[in-house]
Amino acid sequence: MEAGLPVDRLTRPETPRPATGIVHLGLGAFFRAFGCVYVADAMQASGGAWGIVGVSLRSPDTRDALKPQGWAYTSVTLAPDGPQTRVIDVLNDVLVAPEDPEAVLVAMADPRVKIVSLTVTEKGYCHNPATGHLNANHPDIRHDLSHELPRSAPGYIVRALQRRMAAGLPPFTVMTCDNLPHNGALVRGVILDLARRIDPALADWIASEGRFPATMVDRITPATTDADIATVERLTGRHDAAPVVHEPFRQWAVQDDFVSGDRPDFAAAGAQMVDDVTAFEDMKLRMLNGTHSALAYLGYLAGHETIADTVADPVFATYVHRCWAEIMPAVKAPEGVSLPDYADALFDRYANPAIRHRTWQIAMDGSQKLPQRLLGTLRANIDAGRDSPALCLAVAGWMRYVAGTDEAGSPIDVRDPMAVLLRKTATDSVPGTVTALLSLEQIFPADIAALLAAPVMQAAALLWSQGARAAAAEVAP
Repeated sequence: MEAGLPVDRLTRPETPRPATGIVHLGLGAFFRAFGCVYVADAMQASGGAWGIVGVSLRSPDTRDALKPQGWAYTSVTLAPDGPQTRVIDVLNDVLVAPEDPEAVLVAMADPRVKIVSLTVTEKGYCHNPATGHLNANHPDIRHDLSHELPRSAPGYIVRALQRRMAAGLPPFTVMTCDNLPHNGALVRGVILDLARRIDPALADWIASEGRFPATMVDRITPATTDADIATVERLTGRHDAAPVVHEPFRQWAVQDDFVSGDRPDFAAAGAQMVDDVTAFEDMKLRMLNGTHSALAYLGYLAGHETIADTVADPVFATYVHRCWAEIMPAVKAPEGVSLPDYADALFDRYANPAIRHRTWQIAMDGSQKLPQRLLGTLRANIDAGRDSPALCLAVAGWMRYVAGTDEAGSPIDVRDPMAVLLRKTATDSVPGTVTALLSLEQIFPADIAALLAAPVMQAAALLWSQGARAAAAEVAP
């Protein structure tokens, strides 16, 4: 299009708006690039009243960008041969919880709402990552125990369910879409614990009538940049203030366990509706998320901006394959899945030059991610007598990263709910840093910390003395 000409803003298509059947907590880029697309495809295939009200638990930015567009936005598939665009129009509204918590509870208590889904990241569940249990000392949980207008995602769910029980309505299904091991059971435990502290009868009702299906979600979704917004404008001729960009690949395994069976026709949209997602979940958490984190910490320390840049380095290409060799013996493959083929497909996805997934972005919130992404595999390997030098180097990479200074001596902008504590815990010596960080039982249960002390100390000594790239080459010759 000719430079300098005015550009119209994207607006919602002139089609009937579906009634709201889903409230989604944590309306970030991932769910708009993943869950909203599946819901749109499901309604296109089979109909249904499955419009979505999104809820931002922190910032009004997404609401403010989408509102002038009638809540529509562009989904951009970043294929190696060029981007493909599509308008997604399943959102009916976006609420900002801190501005009007009552409006959020009213939306969730609406009898037409059958599902409350979540992508609030690991830290949003206000749980102890090492145990999976509710952290009753979390400041938001302390607030929610004494106030009917909550702050936390668990608080909103419990208080909305309390309203539905009081009104004689059935509960909504709680469907987590975050990367957590046994995520359905974990969120059920957190919700029941919080509900029991508020009203034991409420907890009993939720336990009996509620449903918490487990899910496995997979689509790489980098943060949207100004360059992406400019690209969408060039491709479509319209300005979209809130597009999402993502890889072509997507996979969703969903435990088919919903209140009264009410759900969109996810299968028609390509989701795998299963009785048990555990095998899919473990495979993805360990083989994708585990290596993503390993590459993020070490790649960042080695000066690589993105995952694609990192695996384009032959040292890290070899290193990530060594990680998979250590991970696969600890993973039970889902029926019909070849783990080596899955690893090869992951490498191709990582290497996609169109996906600019920043190592710094993936490195966020590591204190919450480490237990499920890396420590479970390490525990399994230790129990089986298998060495894991590449994965221990990944843990050491996290330690160096959260200590707050890169290999050139420059400060690292560590984004983590425990960032202040982590930096205070790190010391001026490598042994002191490793010992002190392993002592944080919120991350490392005491038994696994003791087992990891020697191999992680060895990996850290290598990392601090030789640097990330040389250390990766050493453990993956």
